[in-house]
Amino acid sequence: MSADDQRIGLAGDLAARSDDELVALFIARPDLAAPPPQGSGVLGQRALSAASITLAGEDLDVLAVAVLEQLVRLSTPDSGVRTVLPVTSTAVVKALGKRADRADVLSRIDTLRRRALVWGGPKELMIGVHTPAALPWKALHLTGPLAGRPTGEIRALLDGLDEGQSELLGTLSRGPALGRTRDAAADADPARPIPRLIALGLLARVDEQTVELPPMVGQLLRGEAPIRADDLRRPAPEAATSRFSAADVEAAAGGEAIELLRHTTTVLRILGAAPAAILRSGALGVRELRRVAKAADLDPQRVGLIVELLSHARLIDSGLPDPPPPGDTGEQYFAPTGAADAWLHQGPDRQWSVLASAWLDMPRRPWQIGAPDRDGNALAALSADLFDAYAAVQRRTILETLAEAGPARAWEVTDLCEVLVWSHPRQMRRLTHRVVSETLREAREVGLVAHGCLTAVGRTALAPDRPTDDAALVTAMHKALPEPVDHFLTQADLTLMVPGPMTPELAEQVELVADLESGGAASVYRITEATVRRALDTGRGSSELISMLTTHSRTPVPQSLTYLIEDVARRHGQLRVGVASSFVRCEDPATLAAVLRSDVAGRLALRALAPT
Repeated sequence: MSADDQRIGLAGDLAARSDDELVALFIARPDLAAPPPQGSGVLGQRALSAASITLAGEDLDVLAVAVLEQLVRLSTPDSGVRTVLPVTSTAVVKALGKRADRADVLSRIDTLRRRALVWGGPKELMIGVHTPAALPWKALHLTGPLAGRPTGEIRALLDGLDEGQSELLGTLSRGPALGRTRDAAADADPARPIPRLIALGLLARVDEQTVELPPMVGQLLRGEAPIRADDLRRPAPEAATSRFSAADVEAAAGGEAIELLRHTTTVLRILGAAPAAILRSGALGVRELRRVAKAADLDPQRVGLIVELLSHARLIDSGLPDPPPPGDTGEQYFAPTGAADAWLHQGPDRQWSVLASAWLDMPRRPWQIGAPDRDGNALAALSADLFDAYAAVQRRTILETLAEAGPARAWEVTDLCEVLVWSHPRQMRRLTHRVVSETLREAREVGLVAHGCLTAVGRTALAPDRPTDDAALVTAMHKALPEPVDHFLTQADLTLMVPGPMTPELAEQVELVADLESGGAASVYRITEATVRRALDTGRGSSELISMLTTHSRTPVPQSLTYLIEDVARRHGQLRVGVASSFVRCEDPATLAAVLRSDVAGRLALRALAPT
């Protein structure tokens, strides 16, 4: 069948489809709908283009790729002429043999047909000349020499190579899988390394000057779980039996959320008091990040994640703070925005939803902060080098795959990587063990994953039909969070034990008169002379502080604490410090007294400091 025959054949197939089938096609391949095609002929021509077919193959799993490889192999004659022959579905099922179930193979054929990568009936399946562009690689690896070989045999072949061959394959595994060589032709000297590797199946010939490393070989060389060439069925790892119940998982997620909100509030207040200077590149420098981390008593990696979340949620931004920081040079800083004040006064469930949504939608990789770039310099927070448009899609892909383990069930990272690579073979170089483990760590810190399991909040956040107002997400978060408390327990060692997250009103008063000593679901705050003086500096009186403690404490306020507050209040304010921008001095006290009695003294608010 020529290219014109292919276009006519696909156009006829598309013209026979129902409206619902065409809608499903446009959803699966949205590039075909823009601009709206003027007929089935135009639509068929678009669907057969190499660029569109490449996009259509983005989310094909390993079995769909194997089916497509068989269609390409069976429909292309060995003569190399650019013609395509019809193939029966029975031939595809037979070619895959026991490596896949018949029902699954027929299901993948139906999927390829609905996406217009294949057309025709079961006895006459057709593909286009550019259909191989949908494959994640150039050669046919799942139907090639390694097809049907277990992983152990492939590993044994690699162990039997000499140093030169191993080095060659190692280079291809670390970089692009394609390599150019003069020894790729079929008539090349069989004693050369490249022809020997091709004969072993450890390299695949693409054309007379190009070879490609099979994906499973590259994965073995990189120490990753390889795609199984002998079994194309979806991996079914055993979910780890957890000693934590579903309630424990949700409680752990709520605890992580409380800590995240507390740390985020601390970072916001630090940046509000002392904004962070911006590097020339527009990033937050390592020195400034460490300063904020030291002031907040947090790890720099934790602070890096928080500032990335705050920036994406527009709770901090670059600009000129008002008022400017001490020693201002007119340069820009990272400082809280007006939205930060509104966020600080929201309930913990809504605060959590803002941060969780920011993490899911953020096209950046905070976990790379501090890692060396190409020049060996540490990547800075909020730098352009951390931008990755695929990051948000990748996070959702990882978490959605983890959700398949079931509620309160966990997979090992290696097993999760194996399922991810099988489902998205085109992304296998991006879905590495480190990427998956770091993504799960961030998800745990944001409260979407706990004890290795996806939480109910995480499942709600990933729901495809979640409304834009986030009402369902806020409701799920409200259930996961412990109820805020409006009381504490005053202890004899001058500490306040708070049995849960505090209401915003109580938190403001407690954090004014006490310093956090240990956080968590139940936090402990310590009252010292310095914290009492801090509260008095804001205008509070000793009676107000004692009244607040008496009102909210479920235990009697120790007399020692009352004495401490009264003693500090008694000594507070005895020494005053002011600022004088100018002064008037006169040797004659009578003249100065006359000036003070004049009208101008009242307008200028002059005050006598001494007789002269």
